[in-house]
Amino acid sequence: MSAYVLNSWYMAAWAEEVPQGQFLARKLLDRKWLLWREADGGWAMVEDRCPHRFVPLSRGTFAEGRIACGYHGLTFDGTGACVHNPFGGELPPSARVASLPVVEAHGALWFWPGDADRADPAAIPDFAFIDAGAPIERAAYVMAVNYELIADNLLDLSHAEFLHVESFGTNGSLFSHGAQTVEQDASGAIWNKWDMTGAPPPGWAAAMVGPGGTVDQQLHIRWHAPASLALFIAMRRSGEAEPMVPPMANPHILTPETQHSTHYFFTHAPGEAEAAQARRVFLEEDEPMLAAQAEAMGGADFWDCKPLILASDKAAVLARRKLMQLRKAEAG
Repeated sequence: MSAYVLNSWYMAAWAEEVPQGQFLARKLLDRKWLLWREADGGWAMVEDRCPHRFVPLSRGTFAEGRIACGYHGLTFDGTGACVHNPFGGELPPSARVASLPVVEAHGALWFWPGDADRADPAAIPDFAFIDAGAPIERAAYVMAVNYELIADNLLDLSHAEFLHVESFGTNGSLFSHGAQTVEQDASGAIWNKWDMTGAPPPGWAAAMVGPGGTVDQQLHIRWHAPASLALFIAMRRSGEAEPMVPPMANPHILTPETQHSTHYFFTHAPGEAEAAQARRVFLEEDEPMLAAQAEAMGGADFWDCKPLILASDKAAVLARRKLMQLRKAEAG
């Protein structure tokens, strides 16, 4: 499997996932970490491994921003420094745990696993839309699939015509009435845009349009390295300026748990019906197909499998090439 890009922002969790006055333990990029809120309102992220005998610090006790190892009592603060040695005496410089820069933005906690001096919060992708519109619920799954395969799937919106026929299908309009545009913007984002004009409406919108009515629909998805995506959907009656329903914007933010599993962060409208729809699309339709894809690849590198490339794959290919360039630059 390919190495992780390190000099980038990854999402660790929704801030609301961290228990009040406690820590959240989570595996990210094949390492175990602890996250907690500091007394000053900032955030701490330290490795969940005591440097003494390597046991998880999460098995110890936590109070007032300090974690005490449950094995021998060494205690560490949010910078990773050992602040208490119950045995007394001076400790060597190695008496600390790894810590990473972590900041809160858009209701999410973002961490930087690379060179800390390069961790500029201004480089976090813009997800301001999360709290700018109608009320939402934040959610997350762990998918048993490599994050790049999930990103490929999201960047290839055409798969909705086949895999999400009932849940999210567009009645073939991507091919019969659609035009695809792939572009990169000034922020470095890669966009895959499908614009359908004069298309038959999806089944859920047919009654709103009326017999014989058509719609103009936009399906635009944005990717920032390493794998922070956002989907924008808009629909209008053909020839009208006002949208039929409020335009939708949804984050689809991916962070590797391991090379074979991925934290998938997203939002949905409030309510169990919307949560059930998300489970159907992501866990019952997407994940089984992607898991089957991974199994068929047998652990081989994506490019070593010599994939057939279609025009609809352009955005996903550009994203993969961008990651390859970033890895090459970090490898020196």
